[in-house]
Amino acid sequence: MSGLGRVRERPVEHGGPEAEGDKRTLRREFLGVRNRLTTDVVREAAEALAEHALELPELVRARTVAAYVSVENEPGTLALLDALLARGVRVLLPALLPDHDLDWGAYDGEGSLARVQHGGKMALFEPSGERLGPEAVLGADVVLLPGLAVDARGMRLGRGGGSYDRVLARLERAGAHPALVVLLYDTEVVGRVPAEGHDRPVQAVVTPSGTRRFTSPDAP
Repeated sequence: MSGLGRVRERPVEHGGPEAEGDKRTLRREFLGVRNRLTTDVVREAAEALAEHALELPELVRARTVAAYVSVENEPGTLALLDALLARGVRVLLPALLPDHDLDWGAYDGEGSLARVQHGGKMALFEPSGERLGPEAVLGADVVLLPGLAVDARGMRLGRGGGSYDRVLARLERAGAHPALVVLLYDTEVVGRVPAEGHDRPVQAVVTPSGTRRFTSPDAP
């Protein structure tokens, strides 16, 4: 993946305002690298990522997967979603609510998606069918998370909108323990990212070159 640059790593793991400031700086850097990727690099990365993700034990066993549709230069997810659907997996996709929480709907192929513009934010591709409610994610065996980086502890750097923090908090309150997997480019697996008290580690990361596990596939 020669189109991917190297983003510097930072040994920051404390909470508080300083950690949030470091997160904002890192987000700008990682997004800057993504914005320079070519269409060919993004396409090739998506194909390789899907191939590796489908071999992940948690996804091999899963009956319901909560996922998302990639936008812009995010690691591509459509090939993975279609492969899961072909396996008979129930795939849930998010729909952004006005308070930044996530509702969910079923994915039934690319034709079941609607492009939705949320104010001045980027347009998202959301399920066009029935809304199942924010609690629908509690039935997922695996939750595929977007992100900008993950570190050696499995701590994920998100985009800062807070939607997936709400999802993870909802899972924790309900005592639900789906496998948490983040999808990234290879250079986004780094030594350390800032972490705050509400941040939760993922069990694995999938990149175009393979997978890296942070816990056993059978860990809750």
